This record gives sequence, C-alpha cells and structure tokens, in this order.
Amino acid sequence: MTAPIPPSLPSDADLRRMVHFSAGDGRIWLAGQRMLLIHMAGLSALRREIMGTIGPEHTRRMLMRAGYASGERDAALARQVRGDASVLDMFAVGPQMHMLEGAAQVTPEVCEIDIAAGRFHGIFRWDHSWEVEAHVRDFGPQEAPVCWMLLGYASGYTSAFMGQPTLYKEVACAACGEPACRIEGRVLADWPDAEAMAADYAADSMIVRLEDLQAQVDTLRSTLQPADELGELIGRSKAFDAAARLLRKAAATQVTVLLTGETGVGKERFARALHAMSPRAGKPFVAVNCAALPAELIESELFGAEKGAFTGAGAARPGRFERADGGTLMLDELGEMPLTAQAKLLRVLQHGEIERLGSTQTRKVDVRVVAATNVDLEAAVASGRFRSDLMYRLNVYPIRIPPLRERVDDIEPLASHLLNRFGALHGKSVPGFTDRALDAMRGYPWPGNVRELENLIERGVILASPGEPVDVHELFPTLQERAPVTVNAAGELTRSAPSSGPALYDEVLARNLSLDQLEDALIQEAVERAGGNLAAAARALGLTRPQLSYRLQRVHDRAKA
Repeated sequence: MTAPIPPSLPSDADLRRMVHFSAGDGRIWLAGQRMLLIHMAGLSALRREIMGTIGPEHTRRMLMRAGYASGERDAALARQVRGDASVLDMFAVGPQMHMLEGAAQVTPEVCEIDIAAGRFHGIFRWDHSWEVEAHVRDFGPQEAPVCWMLLGYASGYTSAFMGQPTLYKEVACAACGEPACRIEGRVLADWPDAEAMAADYAADSMIVRLEDLQAQVDTLRSTLQPADELGELIGRSKAFDAAARLLRKAAATQVTVLLTGETGVGKERFARALHAMSPRAGKPFVAVNCAALPAELIESELFGAEKGAFTGAGAARPGRFERADGGTLMLDELGEMPLTAQAKLLRVLQHGEIERLGSTQTRKVDVRVVAATNVDLEAAVASGRFRSDLMYRLNVYPIRIPPLRERVDDIEPLASHLLNRFGALHGKSVPGFTDRALDAMRGYPWPGNVRELENLIERGVILASPGEPVDVHELFPTLQERAPVTVNAAGELTRSAPSSGPALYDEVLARNLSLDQLEDALIQEAVERAGGNLAAAARALGLTRPQLSYRLQRVHDRAKA
C-alpha cells in the first residue's frame, strides 16, 4: 500500500488511556513499560556533562543510539494498540507517542509506506524540540542539527515498524536558524550514504574500547563464578556473592560442606558447582534425596547390600557412597534421615569406611560429602530427631543459600536466563518482560524461591503472544491492580477503574452479559474472595454490609426464578 498520510493524525485517546500515573507509589506506566517525568534541566545538564567529557561527535552518536532504543520500544505498541487500523493510522502511534512524551510537536508532511515491498518515505516537521531548546540555551546557535535523541527515536521506531533498517536525516533544524526542524526518512538501502548513516548507530571507537574492557572483565568473572555442567550460577546480589565466595573457598579443599536454606533456593545447583570447581570434577557427582527414600531402604541405598541381606536382595549391590568413590555425594534433605542411618553416616565421615548391609567387611571410600537441608538442625537435635555429634561433624563449613526475597537484584538476570531457556524449550520467541512485570517480580515474596520463579516464567512464556514481551498478568494472573490515574483529553489526571471503559464494555458484549448478570458475577466473586465474610466483601465493592446483603438476596432470588 502506498498513500500520503492524512492531513491530521488520528485521535490519540487510545494512547492516553495507556498512560497510568500510580500516585500512591510514585510510578508512571505506559502499556506495561515504566516511564519517567524528568526535568528538562536535568537532561540538559547530563547532555552538557557528556559533551564536556567525550566531545560533541561521540555525544551525538551516543544520544542517537539512546533514542533509537526508545523508539524500538514504542514501535511494539503500534500493532498492539491499533492492530486493526490502517497502516498509516498504525504508524501514527510513533509520532503521537513522541508528542505525548513531550519530545516535540510532530506534523506529518509526507508518509508513503509499503511494508510488503520494503519501501518507505517520510517527511515530518518538528516544532518545540526540547533538544533545540536545551542545546541553544547551553551552546548558542549552531551550524549543524542538534536533535540527536529525537532523530534516533524516529529511526528506531520506523526500523522496528518496517522490519528493516529505516533511518532519518535532520534536513533542517531550528538550532541553525530555521523556523522549525524537519526530518526525512528512507529505507537504509535508498540512501546514497547508507554506510555512513548506519555507522552512527554502530558502537564507535570509544564505546568499542569500553566493551572490550567489559568483555575482559566478564571473562575474568567467568573463571571465578561458580558453575556446573548447566552453566554459571546466576546472581549479582550481595547475599548471592557472599554464598558464592564461601563456595569458591571450599572448592579446592576436602571439607564437608553443609548447605542450608529454604526449599527451592537451588541447593543442588550449588552442590554441583562446588563439585565442578573441585579437583574431583572428573569423578562422579551423585545426589540422593533422603526424604524421598523409605526409612527401611535408606541404609541399603547409601551403603549398599550383600546378596540375601533382606527380602528381595537377589544380588550384591553397591550403594551411593561406592558409586561416588573419588567424587562428591550430595545428601539432600539430610534432616529427614533416620537416626540409625545417621549413626552409620557419622562413621563414614570420621573414618572413610562403609559396611554394606549383610556384610562384616568394611570398604574404604574416598567421597566428599555435601549435605543440604532446610531443617533447623539445632532444633532437630533439641527434639531428639537428629544426632548432635553428626550435626557438629557436618557443621564445619556451613553455607546458607539466601532465599530469593533476599536476592532482589538477582531476579531480573535469573528471569532473563529462564526466559531464554523456556523460549528455546517451547520453540517460542519472547523478547523479554515489560517493566511492570519486572517490577511485580521484584516486589513478590517468592515463597517457593527459584523453583517458583521457574514455574512462573515457563507459564509466562507459554501465555505470552508471539513476539510480545511477557506482561504482569501472564506471570501473576490473580494480581490485583490499584485503580490507576490516567490523563484525560484536557491533560488532567483522573482516576479510573483498572479495566478501561471501552475494554470492559467490549468484554460484556462479547460475553452477552446483561447488567444484572454482571452485577451478580461481581457480587459472587467478591463474597468468594472474602471467604464468605460479607463485611470484607462489602468493603471491597465500596458498599455497606446492608447494601451488599440486599444485593446478595437479589442474586439468590434471580437464581431461583
């Protein structure tokens, strides 16, 4: 399709409805992305500082790249908001978002789009550019255009929209004495100086040097970071670093390690990483869950059994200790081990010898034991469920694996790693998370720790639309949103219901609900969520208890009719 853009842009009411001012907690959201209102003076000061540090050329390219990234994010909104609109109305999301974000007043003059043929030509006028105002205030009139971030935004947005590099030039700038700024965009291949234009968005020499240094740092860290056959342990929080530091110090020794922490924190991953970093890495790593084995079988599983040692023992069988000879044995959920088995384990730890069930012969084993438990061993000793001498023998080198709620800084890298893993597993391309989803993950208490995070990310990958980031409702479907503050047509803040009127209206029509049916559903849901507590349900609906009782009686009456 090729056509000039209409003389006026479509209504931006659909975009304004997506801007939510969460006044209660100091955040602003745009369709799941966290936004900021920043004083222009602050951005101007930052621009001035960068100019003075690395010079105008490096500053120009840096700000163009920053704008490009911002434009790419907004391009995802085009099809999300106006998927059923014409291609021109859909494209208009970018210019309208630019105005809504306060960058400049955008007036389209030419816009010819043919996505199928890969052709684009656009000319847009900018009035009231914030970059012109800031730059001229600090550096005076200029000989070259200065709308660097705005230019990068237009290029990033259009490139993402077209699905191929589509870049703009600022052909006129108010900083140079022109009445307004004007940009022209084309598909990169249509520009005669395409290579030079593309270079503006490539890392320049200074950035390359910085990235080289970062790569060296990453390489150094990878040699130090605990890892196993599944890769590095992921974390950057202080709590994680403290545990990892203890793990690294123990790796080169033969000390028995006791890993403690809540269920789901990843104790087995830490044990495997300890084995992988130790001199025993070439030998077996054997893990056994003591809680999963019946009490009558745990001794034979650990220490082995001779033929005829018990009913069903038709042949001699080595235990886990013998299988792990030369390597590492992880005893998970050690606090659940029976007292009789604890006594034999103590002997192994003290003398390095085992005795199979039904045998009087001792066998030497060279095994490093890593014990793991979520039980308070001191409390278990006090209650008579755990041997004190074994606890003291195991507690030589304890490492506490912190729960995920104490590792908030690790949530995003862990979630990104899991997103890639489950995306590959399910054959689905998911570009990431919305800012709101990341914020919800950081605020969630994670009672199930990393294991729960894995489950939520896998569900999010499955539920997310192809090519769209995972949003908060795909991770936490029952999360209750506070009523947001939005911007009305006059630019004033107004509080509205979490579901916008048009969306709610469309859903009611789609489900063919009457008003009575809608009211009945809301009342029944409120009472159910309140566990039958009518006073709590009434508060949730903004009613008095008598008002709710009256409406609830009408629900029952209608159900009988």
